[in-house]
Amino acid sequence: MQRNAFDTMGCPIASALEQVGEWWTLLILRDALDGFTRFDEFEQNLGIAPNMLTRRLKSLVESGLLERRRYSDRPPRFEYVATQRSRELSSVIVALYAWGNEHIEHEDREVVLVDADGETIDPVFVDRRTGRTLAESRAHFVAGPAASDMMRERQDSDKRRSRRSRAASVGREPNSQQPQHSSHDVALHPHPGRT
Repeated sequence: MQRNAFDTMGCPIASALEQVGEWWTLLILRDALDGFTRFDEFEQNLGIAPNMLTRRLKSLVESGLLERRRYSDRPPRFEYVATQRSRELSSVIVALYAWGNEHIEHEDREVVLVDADGETIDPVFVDRRTGRTLAESRAHFVAGPAASDMMRERQDSDKRRSRRSRAASVGREPNSQQPQHSSHDVALHPHPGRT
């Protein structure tokens, strides 16, 4: 069964997933950003089948996320090096790391994120313009200038409030006084400065 292409959905998240949403892709990029470059290193680190790794590496090179470089002429051998485009994905990988640590991993972690001094880091996302965390800024999506009618309908603020109210009420007792939004009710705001 053929899957739908995400890059036609008019959404930056869907477009990004078209590039990096395939099985194994972010783990390959994680390793490339950590300095692993050779086919056998990726294969050993990930336990990925060689044919699958070949397809993923080819796709990552075609999308500009890895650069394929020859490091041996006889026999011909290539390495796969992170590009600027993939280095800009490191914050996404760190966000997945933080979420996994918060919601899945146990206290005895096999991997921790540290700064240059070896101090453990607890990453959060902040708005570059204001310095506030995304939770504090209560960011949300709005339709952009090139939005289709369908996207404008989807991002309509009155309908969003109705959806969130409906979602917040699921599982609550009638007339309960629970807040409709938590401090984690956050999304990214694509237009800094707009409210």
